[in-house]
Amino acid sequence: MSGLQSAANIPELRRRIIFTLLMLAIYRMGVQIPTPGINGEALTAFFEQSSNTLFGMFNMFSGGALENFSIFALGIMPYISASIIIQLLTVVIPQLETLKKEGEAGRRKITQYTRYGTIGLSIIQGTFIAMGLEGMAAPGGEAIVLDPGMEFKLMTMLTLTSGTAFLMWLGEQMTERGIGNGISMIIFAGIVARGPAAIANSVQLVKAGEIAIFFVPFLLIFMFAVIGTIVFFETSQRRIPIQYAKRVVGRKVYGGQSSHLPLKINVSGVIPPIFASSIMMFPATVGSFIQIDWVQQVSAALSPGTVWYYIVFVAMVVFFCFFYTAIQFKPDDVAENLKKNGGFIPGIRPGKKTADFIDKVLTRITVVGAIYLSTVCVLPTILISQFNIPFYFGGTALLIVVGVGIDVISRVESHLAMRNYEGFMKQGRIRGRS
Repeated sequence: MSGLQSAANIPELRRRIIFTLLMLAIYRMGVQIPTPGINGEALTAFFEQSSNTLFGMFNMFSGGALENFSIFALGIMPYISASIIIQLLTVVIPQLETLKKEGEAGRRKITQYTRYGTIGLSIIQGTFIAMGLEGMAAPGGEAIVLDPGMEFKLMTMLTLTSGTAFLMWLGEQMTERGIGNGISMIIFAGIVARGPAAIANSVQLVKAGEIAIFFVPFLLIFMFAVIGTIVFFETSQRRIPIQYAKRVVGRKVYGGQSSHLPLKINVSGVIPPIFASSIMMFPATVGSFIQIDWVQQVSAALSPGTVWYYIVFVAMVVFFCFFYTAIQFKPDDVAENLKKNGGFIPGIRPGKKTADFIDKVLTRITVVGAIYLSTVCVLPTILISQFNIPFYFGGTALLIVVGVGIDVISRVESHLAMRNYEGFMKQGRIRGRS
């Protein structure tokens, strides 16, 4: 609280916070603007029976925009998908890897490619969504699209693509002029906006007697325990000691100090749960469209709450943890940079031995991170399916909310530290020797 009070007294930080809040307010207003040509009541009825499919997942990340089929129905997911695709391609295409190492100019070029990819994915997704909506109907048989045809497809594709492009620009503005990463803040706002409705639903279940009143305190304690666990693992590090050799240049001695190489327990972040959830929801999505016996059996076997769902989901989370960590962190490059700067790990020979040691440590902590991610993501599904508890405080959504919250707090603290340092330099008087 003292940090928040200090933030309100710093003009620049106060402007950044106000700008961020205004941009988020614009985003939430856009979520309420519907795309023309849609029967809202029929679409709402359709989403009520599709909560466990890909539609439900995308609706969560879009903050309810897909359920309302607003101009922001695609949300920021095309941008995230394009960013992940570009990161994967940097491993395959040497030109992109070279751009990544060129500093600020290379990053700007990669950002430009990401924008083009976002627009391309938005056009494809918008077109297929428009085509799919024309063939969908509410449970009562009522059509979702009022006037299907080429005009509806073109208008929907342009509207959704423009909405995603605007959100991409909004996120970049928030990153530059606000607090925190703008894209993450948009996802954060979309998830948090659905919190009050979830809490109200829980209260209604308690009033109806479906949840015992004496069980509520235990649920609240469990909720805070899960949040505390996420904060602990997201801020945990394995610090490898680094020693720099002394170098004599002329009359000056450089190096000789000690440092450390911090390795996060969860290097891959929320990417593995997002990928795993998307893949696991495909059978349920396909099963809702194709009425074939074996398709329905596979869909039922891989639906949330079944043993096969937990096994396959955990296996995918573990696989994507190792896969994405291998892409994000390269021990060979770290060992080479240490060798160039005269750094070494005590007791480990520089070069290949250092890379092998870092890779061994990284593998071990990735195992811990994968177990942590799997537990947090599977937990709400078990509570809902086995104990009929409306547990909205776990899974990928909570990982994103807590991660973004930690990032925002750290950035505010950085601004406060910078402000205090500048104030000390301005107020202090440094006198030279007379």
